[in-house]
Amino acid sequence: MNSLREVPCGKSAKVVKVHGDGSVRRRIMDMGITKGCNVYVRKVAPLGDPIEITVRGYEMSIRKADAQMIEIE
Repeated sequence: MNSLREVPCGKSAKVVKVHGDGSVRRRIMDMGITKGCNVYVRKVAPLGDPIEITVRGYEMSIRKADAQMIEIE
């Protein structure tokens, strides 16, 4: 499985599936990260956590653990 965590800075990816259980999965989907949307990785913090991404025209930061649950192609 390729995850959003593995995408290098400056690259885009398409979301295939959001894994995780109940509330965590729901929270990720509520932020706009759903199947079929494009995600652009803007920055990665020096120690790797958090990751700044652009989704649906707005920027946000997510933790590496959350990025691991997002399957991409």
